[in-house]
Amino acid sequence: MEIWYLIFLSISLAFLLRCKAKKKRLPPGPPALPLIGNPLWLNKSYNSLEADLRRLWAKYGPIVMVHMGPQRAIFIADRALAHEALVQKGAIFADRILMPSKQHYILGARYGPLWRLLRRNLVSEILNPSRIKSYSHGRNWVSEILIEKLKSESKSGDGAVTVLEPFRYAMFSLLLLMCFGEKLDEKLIGQIGDTQKKLLVNLDRYTLLSVFPMIAKIFCRREWSDMVETKRRQAELLVPLIRIRREKQEKGLEDQKNEGGGFVYSYVDSLINLQLPDEGERKLTDTEIVSLCSEFLDGGTDTTSTALQWIMANLVKYPKTQRKLLEEIDSVLAMRKEEKKADIISEEELQNMKYPKAVVMETLRRHPPAHFVLPHAVTEEVELDGYIIPTDAMINFSVVPMGMDEKMWDDPMEFKPERFLHKEELDLTGSREIMIMPFGAGRRICPGLGLAMLHLQYYVVNLVREFEWRVKDGEEVDLSEKWDFTTVMKNPLRAVLCPRGKTK
Repeated sequence: MEIWYLIFLSISLAFLLRCKAKKKRLPPGPPALPLIGNPLWLNKSYNSLEADLRRLWAKYGPIVMVHMGPQRAIFIADRALAHEALVQKGAIFADRILMPSKQHYILGARYGPLWRLLRRNLVSEILNPSRIKSYSHGRNWVSEILIEKLKSESKSGDGAVTVLEPFRYAMFSLLLLMCFGEKLDEKLIGQIGDTQKKLLVNLDRYTLLSVFPMIAKIFCRREWSDMVETKRRQAELLVPLIRIRREKQEKGLEDQKNEGGGFVYSYVDSLINLQLPDEGERKLTDTEIVSLCSEFLDGGTDTTSTALQWIMANLVKYPKTQRKLLEEIDSVLAMRKEEKKADIISEEELQNMKYPKAVVMETLRRHPPAHFVLPHAVTEEVELDGYIIPTDAMINFSVVPMGMDEKMWDDPMEFKPERFLHKEELDLTGSREIMIMPFGAGRRICPGLGLAMLHLQYYVVNLVREFEWRVKDGEEVDLSEKWDFTTVMKNPLRAVLCPRGKTK
């Protein structure tokens, strides 16, 4: 009798829990099968994913849920909802759902003490304004390298330069300098770049192999060997650079300053002395430092170089915009005293210029390098727009609809930097209101926002000062997009670069 009573009680409890679960109003979306999800959404390509989402938003509203296999994914396309989630309820929406890993990363870390420690170190050390300013010599150095590469390539072939790879090389060289405090030679930069690119291209596959190593070693031997060899090569290239900095620290930073007067504190310097309070105050291993350096290099290379290509493509496509930018550059150069003439626009001069920032902002609105910010998760169930957001769902915020919102932007399809000249100072952090969010918003906002904006404005101004950018006769600038880790031009920009006359 007791057994039947327990069975009845268990069935009743299960029924009540099921009814309670049904009462939860989850975000709407296409029907799905248990465990399998919606088969139509498995292995979706990036381009088709966005097209399908636009149809779902039109049908269900700005927040939809899709079952991609057993994983529930929520997609949000409204500025106000993004602000409510990421800013007003930021602590709840600050988590991640990622596969478990022994590596230490900032972007993928769960919301907790380790993430706070690593992010605080990054922001307060290498990304604080005084440190960024200390690398002005590095930006000048990279500007000279980039200009020489563009000049050299414009003299070969048909005279048109495909600019994306020179942009990537320049940004990567600068981030290597900031990461390791050393100006590396071209061969080593290329070797590290090739390894980083291979790891990035295979990121999803390598992550899956790392999570299930025993299975991978048996059933995916070739892929496992490839991953191990790539990571071994990465360590072979980066660990010696880490050890050089450790030796310099042991010798004493003051000695380094006195020797050449050129010692600059680097990201690695901050990581070497970092201690993990929850792990017995131990320091990071070389392997962990390599992971964080790799994240630093990847986070600022492709996004910045992609954005730079989009900016220059629009300046080629719209010569009037380029001429207006040049007018402001010329006005700055005209204000220089004769004895202070120089080829490169300084960062101090850049601060007094409005149009370069407007051009950058309009490009980020119209062509954000990332169409989705990295997926978020909630630390507890929470209501958003009348729906319950479950803790096991990946929450994705779509950037493009926010920048194309007709309620906020007149003629959103048009490229008009002037729109940012007549607005109040736009808060890119979205703390007051989210208008565009190419860097995300809230607690997980990209920590390199300030650095990226400086680099984009600095290099755009100096590239326009150095060259007139034109389209090759018989060709046109195609602003079609494709997905390649970031959203790049489907047909990369080819421009004819005509050196401008020296400043009088």
